[in-house]
Amino acid sequence: MVNNLNLFEVNKLFILGRPIASIFHNPANMYSVIRVKIQETNIQYDEKEIMVVGYFPNLAEEDLYRFTGVLKSHPKYGQQFQMETFEKEVPATEQGVVHYLSSDLFPGVGRKTAEIIVEKLGADAIKKIMEDPNALDIVPRLKEDKKIAIRETLEQNLGLERIIIQLNQWGFGPQLGMKIYQTYREDTISLLTENPFRLIEDVEGIGFSRADELGFKLGITGNHPDRIKAAVLHVLTNASLSEGHVYLDAEHVLPQVKALLEQSQREEIPYEAISKAVIEMREESKISGEETRLYLPSLYFSEIGIASKILELISQNKKQQRFSKDEIRKAIGEVEERFDVTYAETQASAIECALNSSVMILTGGPGTGKTTVIRGLVEVYAELNGLSLNPKEYAKKEEPFPIVLAAPTGRAAKRLAESTDLPAMTIHRLLGFNGLEKEEETEREIEGRLIIIDEMSMVDTWLAHQLLKSINEDAQVVFVGDQDQLPPVGPGQVLKDLLSSKQIPTVELTDVYRQAEGSTIIELAHQIKKGEIPNQTKISEKTVDRSFIKASADQVASVVTQIVKSAISKGQSIRDIQVLAPMYKGPAGIDQLNKKIQELVNPNEDGSRKELAFGDVVYRIGDKVLQLVNQPESNVFNGDMGEVIAIIKAKENIEKQDLLVVSFDGNEITYLRSDLNQITLAYCCSIHKSQGSEFQTVIMPIVRGYSKMLRRNLLYTGITRAKNFLILCGEPEVFTTGLNKTDDLQRLTSLRARLNPMEPEEVVLKEVNPPDVIIKVEQQSPKGNVSNEVREQQEILTVLGDAVIPALTTETAHTVHPLIGMNGVSPFDFMEDEKS
Repeated sequence: MVNNLNLFEVNKLFILGRPIASIFHNPANMYSVIRVKIQETNIQYDEKEIMVVGYFPNLAEEDLYRFTGVLKSHPKYGQQFQMETFEKEVPATEQGVVHYLSSDLFPGVGRKTAEIIVEKLGADAIKKIMEDPNALDIVPRLKEDKKIAIRETLEQNLGLERIIIQLNQWGFGPQLGMKIYQTYREDTISLLTENPFRLIEDVEGIGFSRADELGFKLGITGNHPDRIKAAVLHVLTNASLSEGHVYLDAEHVLPQVKALLEQSQREEIPYEAISKAVIEMREESKISGEETRLYLPSLYFSEIGIASKILELISQNKKQQRFSKDEIRKAIGEVEERFDVTYAETQASAIECALNSSVMILTGGPGTGKTTVIRGLVEVYAELNGLSLNPKEYAKKEEPFPIVLAAPTGRAAKRLAESTDLPAMTIHRLLGFNGLEKEEETEREIEGRLIIIDEMSMVDTWLAHQLLKSINEDAQVVFVGDQDQLPPVGPGQVLKDLLSSKQIPTVELTDVYRQAEGSTIIELAHQIKKGEIPNQTKISEKTVDRSFIKASADQVASVVTQIVKSAISKGQSIRDIQVLAPMYKGPAGIDQLNKKIQELVNPNEDGSRKELAFGDVVYRIGDKVLQLVNQPESNVFNGDMGEVIAIIKAKENIEKQDLLVVSFDGNEITYLRSDLNQITLAYCCSIHKSQGSEFQTVIMPIVRGYSKMLRRNLLYTGITRAKNFLILCGEPEVFTTGLNKTDDLQRLTSLRARLNPMEPEEVVLKEVNPPDVIIKVEQQSPKGNVSNEVREQQEILTVLGDAVIPALTTETAHTVHPLIGMNGVSPFDFMEDEKS
């Protein structure tokens, strides 16, 4: 199992001792604090007992353990031993081994049997048994079941420690080592020795470079198939998570994989080896492919699932004519009278379209009345169907509420609930996600007759698939969103693809109602949406609700704090003021701005207030904080903002741990110190994190250091977060330059093509450059100008394309264009003109 069990170096600091009390143990990540009675040590420490902290399971009290690590001084708890590795101490003499093997740990092994084992295997009998499963075969008259029992008992008592030590030798610290062990258990060493690259798929936080380092140590190098396959997965995964692509074309994958492999190890990797690995991965279902497009299987099947469900809903549209125009208009009139509102013609048309469609899209920029339409739709739907909108009535009858309102983030769901006076929730909560399951394993049917999903532009391919597959075929679905906002953080651009497919009934609201109320913020947003970029002079003009304060990057932090101070002095709450920035680092970055604003609005100048430090962030009661991950089980989601309402020190609670309590609109969540990576200060946050939210006052610094991030959709999204006041500060010329940059990082998706199976491929998939197109371009140049590497790549791509194009069968017929290869010729070319 392990080549060398004597892994503790002589010069390492160690403590040999017995655990006498467990102070704390987190079963989720194995973080533990125990008190140990010292028997032997080489550290400068005079006490007989010491606190040992680190990542390890519950240790048996009174057993002898050897810990290696470092002695650290904690400002509150004094000196502690930070454990790096641990191992149960086993006897080193023949007499000690006999005593150990004949103990109660080994039922059925008496002293005589133990003596025979030691006689045959020597004082290092335990080491030999652990390393060689057949070591006990030389012991006479020892039955097979007893051999197995001895080996299993040793594995149970010593296996974990040996694995952690080996992982430590391979470069994995105690926390990550314990995480790896929890994934593979007793098979850890054998599985990783066979294929260290499995870590990339199985253990969160381990990427290609880390696995490649281990592979190098284990001799899995160069063009080893496992190494190449891991690199392919890394390239596709990175493209989806970092750039939002659903697929990559093989012409992009191959050179990226080659560069990645040759970057860490100076050995040339032929394209042929990469192509072979890709074809094998396709056959093993590790990746999916169509023509020369390569997908992660989860994205491939998610996209197919989305298209299938949408086409199914579209097919129901013609059967959905439930109400006549007169009936709908009469109900709209009654709602207008009841709520003293008047719907514009486009708004009334949107309501009518939604009522008579199985699926429809409501889109439009800020201030165009999307929320007004949603409220009207709900009321008219209830009126026409004779439904009550009182959730309590359904609760009494134990029936599901017929109208489902959901949004991607907690804040967006809250806005939706406030605007409709009806329950709304996050999509994750609607689907019953608890944050622990694999999403592809979830199966849940949404019980609702009318389902409205707001902020659809934020929904990625994975989540859209989970949502759609949970919708009953009889339900009516309305997607609401603004495609000009930022695309989802995850892969895909579902709303944009649904709109561009032109397959779904869509109503776009263009009339701006808030602008009529004098909102120049909305006016600016719609100018940007239409591509009408205002010049620097126009941007810098001060209006009743908008201004631009010129400042350099070094001045921005000071300017922002002055603006915040002024706003608060005029009666605004810090909860209603939000600073938005696109980057975390630098003098005008999110981290620095958070510190400066915290010093202004929630200081601790004399040090008398409770604080809890986590990394570079210090929390105090009253701080505004942002949730960074979904916690569906606690009803808290990524992007939710709350307030620190309590800090409880370790000496003040029975858990003996520092605790921080945050209130999210009355929902109080307690965080252990180890959980504080789930939150951060929220005085300033990223524009991505603000999506789906709206604030009374938005402050947006714009400086040259942000330039690589600034694009029209990012600035548009930030601007449209402001409800009453928008204050820009920084460099106007950088702002206008950013507005002129459209999103040149186009996402590669094939959802539109799946929704338009009859549309010519070159129109639908214009982002993709098929291999034959590349070859034609190269052939225009003299043959001598084409490098051998380019020619090799072209040949491989042609082979690869043949490998992943599906065969024409009854199962795949619907995915193959009927006019493929006809070069634009269709049956219509051979039909006689009616006039002739």
